[in-house]
Amino acid sequence: MPLLALLIVLLLAAGCASAPERPEGHEGSGARTTPAPSVTPSPRPSAPTPTSLPAEHVKIPYAASGSYAVVPGGAAARPGEGEVVRYLVEVERGLPIDGPVFAAAVHRTLNDRRGWARFQRVDHGPVRVRVALSSPGLTLSQCLPLHTGGTLSCWNGTRSVINALRWADGVPQYEGDLAAYRDYLISHEVGHSLGHGHRACPGPGRPAPVMVQQSKSLGRCRPNPWPHPERGSEERRDALARNP
Repeated sequence: MPLLALLIVLLLAAGCASAPERPEGHEGSGARTTPAPSVTPSPRPSAPTPTSLPAEHVKIPYAASGSYAVVPGGAAARPGEGEVVRYLVEVERGLPIDGPVFAAAVHRTLNDRRGWARFQRVDHGPVRVRVALSSPGLTLSQCLPLHTGGTLSCWNGTRSVINALRWADGVPQYEGDLAAYRDYLISHEVGHSLGHGHRACPGPGRPAPVMVQQSKSLGRCRPNPWPHPERGSEERRDALARNP
């Protein structure tokens, strides 16, 4: 091959060669990358806001503001005889649960005939008990020196500290009956404020006394959210007597 033709062939071959590539993902102008697959982004969740709905499936943050707000207003004790206990309801600021809705649920539980006594809700002292809905983190600090592990609730000497995580999610022992578990949670922690201590399961298959630590275990008992469950039977008999 003539020398000139050989030089032309070599120059053409050099012009077709690729420049050395940068490693994939390396930053730099002109770096060659594999096109990413097209993905439609999922909608971003909005920031939690207080809800007027029941707290099922509400995502409870581990920590909120660390301070309480008293739920304003009040509610009368149920009609009847016996002791009237003054109490107020507090909700930690920043929790995604509506304070008045929580307070109304607490009042219904405390004034059920199967409950401890008759309760009057107020928004100022003096009171015998404060029912305080708290994030797991605030529950942890409020309950010291008791160790809640961020999951349990407690009575700390001035407050029935209700763990918002438990209020929202319940426990497996109640088999999805969140309303009944909430009745238990309030009845149990307010029971401590009235001077009642923990009890044990009295026997397999029997209703658990409300002061059993049912959030931990039923101890082979059946779940029971009420201090005086027998009054429910009495109420049904009275209703049947009025409307035979």
